[in-house]
Amino acid sequence: VSVVYQDQSLVVIDKPAGLPVHPGPGHPDQTLVNGLLARCPDIQEVGGAIRPGIVHRLDKDTSGLMMVAKNHHAHQELSNQIKNRQVSKGYLALATGTVTPDSGLIDQPIARDPRHRKRMAVVPGGRESRTRYKVLEIPAGHSLLGLNLETGRTHQIRVHLAHLGHPLLGDGVYGRTSPLLDRHFLHAFHLEFKHPVTGEPLDFKIDLPADLTQAIDALR
Repeated sequence: VSVVYQDQSLVVIDKPAGLPVHPGPGHPDQTLVNGLLARCPDIQEVGGAIRPGIVHRLDKDTSGLMMVAKNHHAHQELSNQIKNRQVSKGYLALATGTVTPDSGLIDQPIARDPRHRKRMAVVPGGRESRTRYKVLEIPAGHSLLGLNLETGRTHQIRVHLAHLGHPLLGDGVYGRTSPLLDRHFLHAFHLEFKHPVTGEPLDFKIDLPADLTQAIDALR
C-alpha cells in the first residue's frame, strides 16, 4: 500500500485494485486493514475492531485515494465531515458508449437489488443518491468521465452509470467484462477535506494506475 500522506492523526493511502478494505466473508485477511495495522498498530481500536480507522471505503476493484484515521478524535471528525458532505471525492471512470448530455447530475435512489441480493440497483424509495459527472474525452466510443459524489452509497457510480445504459468498462457485475482490463475502470483520483485537528485544507490528487492507462491508451 502506497502512503501519500501521514501524520499523527491520519494517513492517506493509494489503494491498489484487488485489495479489499477490511476483512469479510471470503477474505479474513490480506486486506487493507491488515496492512495498515502492520504499519500503524496504534489504529487497533479506532472506530471498531473489524474496520479500525476506516471512515469511508472503496470497492475491492476500485483503486485510489482513501483517508484513514489514526485516533478516535480524527475518526469522529473525519466521519462528521463525510456525513456533513464537507469531503470532496473525485473519480475518473471509463463508461461504455457515449454519455449524453456531456455533463449532468444523476439523481436516482439506490437500494439492494430485489432480484439479485448481492447487487445494488436504482430502486424507487431507495436511499437518496447523487452523482455529478462531466465527459472529459470520448475515446473509441467510450466516455472518460470525471465524477464527484454528493452521497456515498455502495457501488453508487457503477449503479448510476449502468442505469443510464453506460456501465463501466470491465464491470462484470453491472455490465460486462472486457479483454482490455481485468477489473472495472474506476479510480479515486482526488480527495479534499479539512485536517481533523488543525482544520487546514488538505488536497490530494494522483494519476491513473498503469492498468487503466494501458486500457485507455489501447482505445485511443
